[in-house]
Amino acid sequence: MAESRASGRRATIRVRITAIATAVVAVALLAGAALFGASLRAALLDGVQSSADAYAGDLASRIDAAGSSGADLVRQDDDDDRFAQLLDDDGALVAASESVAALAPFPEDDYDQHRTVRIPGEDAGYLLSSDDTDDGTLVVGQSTEDVDETLGTVVTMLAVAVPLVILLVAGTTWVVVGRALRPVERMRRQVDEITASSLHTRLENSAADDEIARLAATLNSMLDRLDASQAAQRRFISDASHELRSPLASLRQFAEVATRHPDRVSGAELSEAILDEGARLERLVDGMLTLAKADERSLTVPHTAVDLDDLVLAEARRLRAASGLRVDTGAVGPARVLGDAALLAQLLRNLVDNAQRHASSVVRIELAETADGAVLAVEDDGDGVAPEQRQRVFERFVRLDDARARESGGSGLGLAIVREIAAAHGGSARALHGSLGGARLEIRLPAASAD
Repeated sequence: MAESRASGRRATIRVRITAIATAVVAVALLAGAALFGASLRAALLDGVQSSADAYAGDLASRIDAAGSSGADLVRQDDDDDRFAQLLDDDGALVAASESVAALAPFPEDDYDQHRTVRIPGEDAGYLLSSDDTDDGTLVVGQSTEDVDETLGTVVTMLAVAVPLVILLVAGTTWVVVGRALRPVERMRRQVDEITASSLHTRLENSAADDEIARLAATLNSMLDRLDASQAAQRRFISDASHELRSPLASLRQFAEVATRHPDRVSGAELSEAILDEGARLERLVDGMLTLAKADERSLTVPHTAVDLDDLVLAEARRLRAASGLRVDTGAVGPARVLGDAALLAQLLRNLVDNAQRHASSVVRIELAETADGAVLAVEDDGDGVAPEQRQRVFERFVRLDDARARESGGSGLGLAIVREIAAAHGGSARALHGSLGGARLEIRLPAASAD
């Protein structure tokens, strides 16, 4: 069914293009043929009119030279393609060729250029020309039979040639469009065979640099992104399952011990374990929800002015109270950005928590406003991050020191959330070597005045 629908759509496009191309060519050919016929007719009639004018002038000269016998010259003019009439000053017929001797004089209105008159018994028309003589007005008629025959021949040729050309164009367009759509149909079949388990398959791409090749390259690029996204999703689900299993297993272990050996686990210890593991689960779920919103591009950021230095100083006070580390905020200056205060506070919390886990004794927080935004940096005096790992630290569930991270409650999502929040605000995140010897995580955000 899907194959037949696709074929119908393809045939519709093919028929439509062929019909449009054929109609355009047909209209152009018919208009051209009509214009050519009209131009040819006008040119031929001009020739006949010129011939009539020349003959009228010549005959008028001979009549003037003949004197009283000039009328006889008119009567003797009996050419099959011409006739002549001699009229007096009152318009009465004086003499005429035998073919028109019985006809009344033609009115002066018939002397107009390219106006044909008819003679009884003659199939062809005549073009009139007049000239003045000593005996009156001479009227000469020139047959248009040759014009009619020539135009008839041309019309016959066009009547045969134009339909043949239209059919040739229709057939050529049909074949060319079919050949042009053949690679598209081949790509459609290949794409139709690609499933979630075969996203590694790529479309055949020709060496030609044309629209079809660029379409195949675009589809392959899309498949690359889908494949990478699916791989990342599988890793995310696998890592998330592992991270969720750890606190759940810990809770279950405490509950089982408390149930079977109530004398070994006090109520306070059980409550503390539940609170700790519950907080760990909450942080993990919140982080996963934030990343899910970022993946769905629904991590919206309102355009609200936020004093970033207030958030930094509040987070520094919390860190001093919660740890024995020395927190250096001497390089914190005023900075205002546009964004969401809650998300920026989460960004700061993740940066500070990461520094706290790896610092030996000192955490330094810096904040400065530049011409194009604000620069936030958090350093620690820990072991730092190797240059080849500085991009990986922002990936999800990546922990360069797994054992240490699990012991301190790290899930491997903190810096990934930092990068997504910074990107949602139009900023960026990077890891550098800090002046304290450890890692320096630097965030750049647009200024509040930026568009």
